[in-house]
Amino acid sequence: HEAVLAARTIGLPCCFTDHSLFGFADTSSILTNKLLKFTLSDVARVICVSHTSRENTVLRASLGDPGRVHVIPNAIDAAALQPGLLSDTGRLTVVVLSRLVYRKGIDLLVSAIPIICKLYPRVDFLIAGDGPKKIDLEQMRERHGLYSRVTLRGGVPPDKVRECLISGRVFLNCSLTEAFCIAIVEAAACGLRVVSTAVGGVPEVLPPDILALCKPDCVDLVEVLGSVIELELAAMDADPDALLARM
Repeated sequence: HEAVLAARTIGLPCCFTDHSLFGFADTSSILTNKLLKFTLSDVARVICVSHTSRENTVLRASLGDPGRVHVIPNAIDAAALQPGLLSDTGRLTVVVLSRLVYRKGIDLLVSAIPIICKLYPRVDFLIAGDGPKKIDLEQMRERHGLYSRVTLRGGVPPDKVRECLISGRVFLNCSLTEAFCIAIVEAAACGLRVVSTAVGGVPEVLPPDILALCKPDCVDLVEVLGSVIELELAAMDADPDALLARM
C-alpha cells in the first residue's frame, strides 16, 4: 500500500493484485477494507484470481468503476507436475497438502479422518504441511490408533510437491475460505481426483469430472469423499494392472 501511494505521487500508473477473501463485519476486516478503499481509489487496474475474488474486492473497496478489476486465474508449471506410476499395493492414499491452520479446515479433517478410516480399511492418509493445527492431527492419530494409516510428513519444499502428490489417488482440500486454491490445480495436473469444500472461488477452478464439491461440514465431507473413494477402489479392483486408472 505504501509503494502504491509513493508511485502515484510521482505519476506512475499502478496495478494492484488481490488473491485473498475478507469479510465485512469483524474489526480486522473493517480496518483492512478501509485501507483497501483508500489504496484502490487511484490505481489503474486491479487483478483478482477468481470471479468470486473480484466481487469481494469490488465490494470491499467500494469501487465505483468495477471495469478496472480483471480476473486472471493462478497458473502452474504443468510440465513439472505430471502423473506418475501407481504402485500396486491394493491400498488407496488420500493426500492433503496444506498449511495446517484453522482457515484450511484442519478441524474438519481431524473429525473426518477417523470416520473414513473406519469405513474404508484400505484407505490411508498422507498429510503434508506444517502449522499450529499439526498438534490436533497428532492427537487424533494417537487417540484413534492410526499411526500406520495417517502419515504426517511436515513441510514440503516446492521441488518435492509432485513426489508427494503422485503417492496418492485422491486429493482432499478442506478450506473454510479460499479465493482460488492452487493446490487443487497441482493435484489435478498430477492425475489425482480432487475433493474440496465448495467455498470462495474453488467451484470455478476445475471441471466437475475432476472436482467433487462438498459443504464445509464433516457429514457432507465424509459422504462426498467416501463416494470418490468407492469409485477409485472399484477402478483399482476392476483393473489392478492399470498404471493410470484414474486418468
